[in-house]
Amino acid sequence: MVFKFLKYEVSNRVAWIKFNRPDQLNAMNRQMMNEIIESLELVHSTNDGKIAVAVITGEGKAFMAGADIKEYAQQTEEEFEAFQLMGRRLYAAIEKNSKPIIAAINGYAFGGGFEIALSCDMILCRQYAKLGLPEINLNLIPGGGGTQRLTRKIGSNLANEMIMTGRAVTAEEMWAKGVVNHIYEKEGFNERVGEFVAQLTDKPVDRLRAIKQLTRKCLGEVDVSALDMENEQLGKFYSSEEGQGKIQEFYQKSLNNK
Repeated sequence: MVFKFLKYEVSNRVAWIKFNRPDQLNAMNRQMMNEIIESLELVHSTNDGKIAVAVITGEGKAFMAGADIKEYAQQTEEEFEAFQLMGRRLYAAIEKNSKPIIAAINGYAFGGGFEIALSCDMILCRQYAKLGLPEINLNLIPGGGGTQRLTRKIGSNLANEMIMTGRAVTAEEMWAKGVVNHIYEKEGFNERVGEFVAQLTDKPVDRLRAIKQLTRKCLGEVDVSALDMENEQLGKFYSSEEGQGKIQEFYQKSLNNK
């Protein structure tokens, strides 16, 4: 399948999903989000003999820098709500996928990019990669389950610190907190990721699936009512004068920096 904003290929029973908007730091617009969902559904439905595991990564110096600010700043209320609902489909397509999904964070992973990684079954990082949920700096809050998934990973105290300050953290900090599995040097990063994933491709896929289901069962499902509340609160802040002021300011700044 050919995508506009993704590279998708299957090699040695590994599906590689690579965000491909490097000039925009792989910022996610509506079409790209839809393509990510389609690629994950393809992984889910493909015969186990062809795909055992999938890796999500980015082209260029970013994994994903969040939502495309150009599109995000100009959404109508209906478009904003549709974007958030599509995001719910995206994270579910990772968590409920029949295959293990591994995030290979090759650079910046902010906002929705970090939320995608938090949904994955394992996270591999390039040395000194930066991660975070900086929405507070736009007078917003995370809207893709970040308040829930990050808290489940590191506890409420540390999650509050990261989300309330909006500060970027290093891969090394997240490794120390048990969020990141392994950190690899920049040179040869993709090769090291491939070596790690190769450990899974010769394992029985039905066993991998069972393990994924059981470890997620241990944590329990993300509370749907909490996700609803997160979306409701974000919608209120997004449409507020303070929220729009910061969003438009950031958007104009991005235009001036081109």
